[in-house]
Amino acid sequence: MILSSPSVISDYESGRRKSPGTRFVRRFVWALLVIDEERGSRYIRELARLTSSPTTAILDLREFPIPVPVEHFCKAITGEIVTCPDEAKREISGYTVVDGTKVIETLSGWEFFPIFGSTTERALIFTNVREGRSPMLAVRISPLKPRIVVFHSSPPDELAAKLSEYDRIPLIYSRAPSVEHLIKSLRRLYRIALRRKLGKPIRPPPKITA
Repeated sequence: MILSSPSVISDYESGRRKSPGTRFVRRFVWALLVIDEERGSRYIRELARLTSSPTTAILDLREFPIPVPVEHFCKAITGEIVTCPDEAKREISGYTVVDGTKVIETLSGWEFFPIFGSTTERALIFTNVREGRSPMLAVRISPLKPRIVVFHSSPPDELAAKLSEYDRIPLIYSRAPSVEHLIKSLRRLYRIALRRKLGKPIRPPPKITA
């Protein structure tokens, strides 16, 4: 397959042409897809997974209207900072609540991409945690890293804490009484951030009570 005349590529590489043109890009991408198909469609399948509907492992995902201090976030979820307290003196721009078991059993590599929404500056909250290390192992192999990681249902073990410190990702343990309560309080925090963006007075969110 001929992608374009040599002069087009030469002009683009030398700076005489700002862009090789949409026709060249289309043919180039198509040629890559054809090559991948001949080799088993590995990357085509990866792209299909990335552009498919959101995984059922995601229970809730939101971007805050304004950055939220980690301190306020912890109060909202009855969270205790387990590691990297200095790194936790920052702000986050969103959160994602996932079913920890489904994430670990069904996702790998770039399949983690949808979990991070529009930014990695977020809290990645693992519920339904069966082992105290598995979420941090999942984060460890992910090409993208969240600002903070939250364990719910089961406290992190020693290995999870070590992995957290190695990557300098604060690890938080939430004592929220249920997943439903956890999500409800997170959405309340979202509404509080929205009110603050609109210029309305706001107090730090209270701790969750059973």
